[in-house]
Amino acid sequence: MNTGNITDVKVFSATKARDREVLGAAVTAWLAANPDLRVLKTVVSLSSDSAFHCLSFVMFCTRG
Repeated sequence: MNTGNITDVKVFSATKARDREVLGAAVTAWLAANPDLRVLKTVVSLSSDSAFHCLSFVMFCTRG
């Protein structure tokens, strides 16, 4: 990935089960609302401890 082209970074994150279930819909809605952005790379991570699970999407984008 050429980081010189990155103009925007968007992070989606959720720890509650209900929020994780709708995270994909939130990403889709954000992409639809920002048609001028092109996603260059997406990093998906899941972290957890004994009580919580955190799902994150980090999207590296460029305009145009």
